[in-house]
Amino acid sequence: MARLIWTEPALLVLDEIAEYIALDNVAAAKKLVQTIFKKTERLELHPLSGRNPPELKPSNYREIIVGPCRVFYRIVADDIYIIYIMRSEHQLRTYLLDERKTSMNHGKNQEEF
Repeated sequence: MARLIWTEPALLVLDEIAEYIALDNVAAAKKLVQTIFKKTERLELHPLSGRNPPELKPSNYREIIVGPCRVFYRIVADDIYIIYIMRSEHQLRTYLLDERKTSMNHGKNQEEF
């Protein structure tokens, strides 16, 4: 079974999305966060269940869709790094994912990524 690791930037973005939704509907914000955590936990058993993001083919990144969000992750050995979350209607900028590589690199050789 793979180990799921949330990066700090991913958690911060999830918190920002939830806070924004909570301005109008606290219950919906809580439900979204719970659903995202539940869906990402499935990756521990099925790490390849996400798709390759269409904007990044070919890529080592994968994503799962948890409406209205896209959850980006990367598999490194037996670890699954949740690296970025974004609202589906926003455009993906590849440099954002590149910045997240640094937060995943907990002393590992950069070539692994």
